[in-house]
Amino acid sequence: MKKILNRVSAPIPKFFKVLRTVGLTLAAVGGTILAAPVALPTIVITIGGYVAVAGGVLTAASQLTTTNDSE
Repeated sequence: MKKILNRVSAPIPKFFKVLRTVGLTLAAVGGTILAAPVALPTIVITIGGYVAVAGGVLTAASQLTTTNDSE
């Protein structure tokens, strides 16, 4: 657990900062589609769910990538 906390607080390479931002954006778009107050077709809701999950995974993976090679 301590190793994960150290990785989260370690510096992140610039490329992965960009990927983290893209992941957060995808998660937000997917969440917006899922929470839309209007009735949307089933396929749109399904795609929104996949986009939200993909954004969350991309964000988490990017956040745990560090520049420190000793770990």
